[in-house]
Amino acid sequence: MKKLVAILAVSSLGLTALPAMADNYVIDTKDAHAFINFKVSHMGFSWLLGRFNDFSGEFTYDPDNLSDSTVNVTVNTRSLDSNHSERDRHLRSDDFIDAAKFPQATFVSTEVIPGDGDEFQLVGDLTLHGVTRSITIDAKKVGEGKDPWGGYRVGFSGTTQFKAKDFGMDYEMGPDAEIVYMDLHIEGVRQ
Repeated sequence: MKKLVAILAVSSLGLTALPAMADNYVIDTKDAHAFINFKVSHMGFSWLLGRFNDFSGEFTYDPDNLSDSTVNVTVNTRSLDSNHSERDRHLRSDDFIDAAKFPQATFVSTEVIPGDGDEFQLVGDLTLHGVTRSITIDAKKVGEGKDPWGGYRVGFSGTTQFKAKDFGMDYEMGPDAEIVYMDLHIEGVRQ
């Protein structure tokens, strides 16, 4: 009997010592539940809005240890869409993102900084137009739970901004147009 108690005690120590694992999620682009939108000033007169229609990614998420979470996203730069085909050709040209030479942009997280409540900062390396720079995304969890199809989902929103010329895009459109504002909405399905 003492031997059995000793085995159970050692076994239970091993179980309590196991760390919680972050869950793996795939960004739901298949059913259009994720969006990467952008806007830039049009010479100070109005806003030019657009999005990227083709991207993929995955993330890990542990609500009990948010700083262990990770994100990895790949964007097809040829999928840039501003709802105007001639302008899209120009934005995809070597004046701007040069989609022929740089067909992908990527974001790989390097740090997650928890904030108040469901807010956090997501720090990572953005590679765009052949240049890699660290950016910070101000993010917030929107919600999580079971979906009607038997899966489990979690959703986030976030915003960030950067100067186009910091990524080698130096097309002169005036100082108001040099900042790119990103608006991100991501829903992931747990794997």
